[in-house]
Amino acid sequence: MSAAAASPAPGWLAEASRTSPWSELSVVVAGLGVSGYAAADALIQLGARVTVLDERDGEAERERGTILSILDATVVLGPGSTASLPPGTHLVVTSPGWKPSAPLLVAAAAAGVPVWGEVELAWRIRDPATPWLVLTGTNGKTTTVKMLASMLRASGLRVAATGNVGDPVVSAMLDPGGHDVIAVELSSYQLHWTYSMAARSAAVLNVAPDHLDWHGSLDAYAADKARIYAGVETACVYNVADPLTEQMVRDADVREGARAVGFTLGIPAVGMVGVVDDVLVDRAFIAERHPPMNMAAELASVADVQPPAPHNVANALAAAALARSIGVPQVAVRDGLRGFEPEAHRIQTIATIDGVGYVDDSKATNPHAAAASLTAYPSVVWIAGGLAKGATFDELVAGAAARLRGVVLIGADRGLIAQSLARHAPDVPVVELSDTHNEAMDRVVAAAAELARPGDTVLLAPACASMDMFANYVARGDAFAAAVRRREHH
Repeated sequence: MSAAAASPAPGWLAEASRTSPWSELSVVVAGLGVSGYAAADALIQLGARVTVLDERDGEAERERGTILSILDATVVLGPGSTASLPPGTHLVVTSPGWKPSAPLLVAAAAAGVPVWGEVELAWRIRDPATPWLVLTGTNGKTTTVKMLASMLRASGLRVAATGNVGDPVVSAMLDPGGHDVIAVELSSYQLHWTYSMAARSAAVLNVAPDHLDWHGSLDAYAADKARIYAGVETACVYNVADPLTEQMVRDADVREGARAVGFTLGIPAVGMVGVVDDVLVDRAFIAERHPPMNMAAELASVADVQPPAPHNVANALAAAALARSIGVPQVAVRDGLRGFEPEAHRIQTIATIDGVGYVDDSKATNPHAAAASLTAYPSVVWIAGGLAKGATFDELVAGAAARLRGVVLIGADRGLIAQSLARHAPDVPVVELSDTHNEAMDRVVAAAAELARPGDTVLLAPACASMDMFANYVARGDAFAAAVRRREHH
């Protein structure tokens, strides 16, 4: 790929906004997934000349490609379509899952062509008067952004909950109805390709090894997460129990006057939110800068958080801190939590059979998420395994060993967990099932029931991705729930 194939971008591109002359630009959209389609649609509406490339040529891609072609985009699908950068390209907008090593993106970098993510494009064409509240983390992102949106709506604000969950951010920017506030969940992939965002307030919930196959190292992964604090105006919300998140805030280049606000499951210091006697309290966003303890604003009861597992209370505190940073009243935090419906497959109780609870946390696709889930129950028969994505399990098993009644292992990388169990929980009975088809769940649930005693919880918290046996974590959770219900009605 020669650098000559690129055209120098117009000088305004570095400062591009909604009102820039986009018709001067030739833009390549890399990938025709949900966010790629939204980005292409937005660019066409702005007047840019758009070319969309995707190696995939499935039904979904063809359907989206047909619509974009009607709108005058050039769409090239199928193997080889992304091998080189089209001549005359001024800008590449990439889908978040694309690795920086993808040939098209390498070619763009070599040619000096900027590469943006869909979120970067969204930030450029936003209404500057509408605040963004943004959050990331290895686990809990979707739950937290939905809690946040519920609190914002309870205070009467028009809110778009967007990003890694739900609609792409760029779609919300073009919603003719407008919004009072944008609540954005961002993955590390999305943050990697986002450069100029400066949110009103931002939170990092936690950082644990994940997606290391994509980022290359934990340091690179954490550095991408840390981008979320850059330029923050009001509050950098961090997790007191996760020192790396506090360090990210210390290292961030923020707007003058921005504050660090910790959230903790313990009693909060001044400038934090936390828990006192089963009540969520705010010592950060109240009128007095150094209030006595009895000046803490009561936000909600722990019982208002559903389910009230410790990591979910932490999610609620992070959401509350973001909401309070833009002046949302205490009562709206409480009402927002009470009105929040947890998503399926996130510590969802399916049934209680013969005194044993069966809980679906199929969304726990990495060790950090599984650890949070395991701490919510005193005695567990743990169902785990799948695709490890480069993760290790020693720390998880060592921390959970005392809670484990037994373990049922499934999936391609179950041997890795078995080795950790042998090292750190050698007395815990382990059943390994080698079935790789998804009908195996009946045998999995039967094996778990055999190990369980009344008062125990059979917990599907696999600590691994699902694609070795299932279409996704939802299908895995659905298979588990169906198997439990068959057993219940047996």
